[in-house]
Amino acid sequence: MGDLQIVLAGAKIEAQYVEMKVPLYSYGCEKKIKKALSNLKGIHSVQVDYHQQKVTVWGICNREDVLAAVRRKRRAAQFWGADQPGLGDDADKFGDAPKHYLRAFTAYRCRKSWKKLFPMIRL
Repeated sequence: MGDLQIVLAGAKIEAQYVEMKVPLYSYGCEKKIKKALSNLKGIHSVQVDYHQQKVTVWGICNREDVLAAVRRKRRAAQFWGADQPGLGDDADKFGDAPKHYLRAFTAYRCRKSWKKLFPMIRL
C-alpha cells in the first residue's frame, strides 16, 4: 500500500518521461538497470543508451521512485540535466556554515580514516 499514489478522481493522468544520467560500465549494467525498473508498476518502456550514459523511462510513475530504484543498483544516478555539486568541496554540502565547522568536520573525517588504517593507535 505504501507505493500507491492518491490521485483526485477528476485529475487526468498522463504518462511522463523520466531521463536520468546513470554511470554504466558494461552492457551487464544495462541489463541490471532494465531488470530493476521492470519491477516497478506503471512503467511502459525503458531505453538505455550506453554511450551517452542515459536511461529514459516512459510511463505513469513517480520520478523519485524511479530514481530510487536505479540508485539501488548505481548510487551515482541522477536526473538528466541536474546540476552537479563540487566533488571535493565541503562548502557546497554545508551551504553557509562557518569555516570552523567545516574544519572540524574534515578533521573528524580524516581521523576516522586513520582509525580504520591503524586501529591500535589512540588518536
